[in-house]
Amino acid sequence: MPRRAARAALPLPDLVVLVLQGGGALGAFQAGVYEALIELGIELDWVAGISIGAVNAAIIAGNERDQAVTRMREFWEGVSSALLPLPTADNDWAREWTHMAAAGQVMAFGVPGFFTPRFPPPAFAERQTPEAVSFYDTGPLVATLDRLVDWDRVNSGKVRLSVGAVAVETGNFRYFDTTCDTIDARHILASGALPPGLPPVEIDGIWYWDGGLVSNTPLEHVVDAASEDMLVFQVDLFPARGERPHDLEEAWSREKDIRFSSRTRRISDGLVRRRKEHRLIDRMLAKLPPEVADMPEVKAVRKMVDCKALNLVQLIHQPPVWQTGARDFEFSRSTMEVNWALGRDAVEAAMKDGHLLADSIAEGRSDSFAVQPDGLKPKSGQGTG
Repeated sequence: MPRRAARAALPLPDLVVLVLQGGGALGAFQAGVYEALIELGIELDWVAGISIGAVNAAIIAGNERDQAVTRMREFWEGVSSALLPLPTADNDWAREWTHMAAAGQVMAFGVPGFFTPRFPPPAFAERQTPEAVSFYDTGPLVATLDRLVDWDRVNSGKVRLSVGAVAVETGNFRYFDTTCDTIDARHILASGALPPGLPPVEIDGIWYWDGGLVSNTPLEHVVDAASEDMLVFQVDLFPARGERPHDLEEAWSREKDIRFSSRTRRISDGLVRRRKEHRLIDRMLAKLPPEVADMPEVKAVRKMVDCKALNLVQLIHQPPVWQTGARDFEFSRSTMEVNWALGRDAVEAAMKDGHLLADSIAEGRSDSFAVQPDGLKPKSGQGTG
C-alpha cells in the first residue's frame, strides 16, 4: 500500500524520485516541472541529474522544499539577466530570429553567473590544462552554486542527490551520490562540463566531463540502486519524435533531439519492461511444486527477480517551432519564461488523467506513462504486474 497520500494529489509509494536530463538552457523546463510538483504536494526522496539537471538537482537537495523553488527562480533569472533585450513579435519567423540572436550573444559573451569567455583564449594557455581545452571559464558557476545551495543540507541526506560524470582518460561513467560521497560544487560542474565549451573538472586527481557524453539520463542508476516501490518523474529535454526537417536549422534541431533522446527512451522502456517480466517470473515460481522450488537453480533465479513496482512518468519538453538547435544554449529571459511555463503545463497535462497513475501505484503495478497535451497515456497499455 502507498505510504503517504495526505497532502499529495497522488498516492505516493515508498520512494519518489525526480530524474533530470542534461540540456543547458532547457533546464528551465525542469524548474517549471518541479514547481508544479511541489504545488501538488508531491514530496521527493531523491533527485538525480546530468549536466544542467545536476545544477537543478543540487538546488533542490540543498534547500528546504518551498525555498528550493525560490532559489531555482533566482538561478534562472540570474543566468538570463545580462542578455540585451531583443524585440519579439507574435510570429514564428521573428521569434526564431531573436532566438538565434540571443544564442549568438551567449557564444560571444557567456552567461552571467555561469560561464565567461576565456581571455587569453585557449590557444595561449599551458598545454594539458583545463584552460587549454575549453573556450569558457565556469568559475562564476561555483560562486552561484555556493550562494544558492546549502552543501551541508545536501550531504545530510534529507533528499538524496546523484549526479553523473565521465572520466576523461578512461571514458568510464561515474555517479557521485550522497549515500557514499561528499558532494560540493565541483561535482556539479563536472557533471555539466561539456567539451570543448566548458572545462573538465578535476576530482581526486581525475578529470571529468559532462555525463551526457555517455548517458543523458540517470534513470538506470536510480532504478538499479533502489530497493523499494518507486515513482519516478523523468524530465526529458529532447523529444524522440518530430517532423521531417524543412531546412538546415530544423535538421540541426532534429539531429540533436535524436542524439539525446534515443538512449533515454531505450533505457526507460527497458527498465519498466524488465520489472513487468520479473513480476510474471515471480508468479510462475510461486506455482512450482516444493521439490522444484527448493532446487538451487530456482533459488538463484528467485534472487535475481525484482518485483518492486516501478511507475515512470516521462515529461518531455516539446519545443515551440521557433526554438532551433541552439535552444540548449539560448538563455534569454523571454525563452526561459516560456520553457518554465511549458514545464508547469506538462505536469498539468499529466494530472488530467492522474487517476491512471494513481491506480497503478495503489495496485502495486509497474508501468510507464507518456505525457501528451490531452493527458497521461500508458506507453504499454494496462500494466501487467
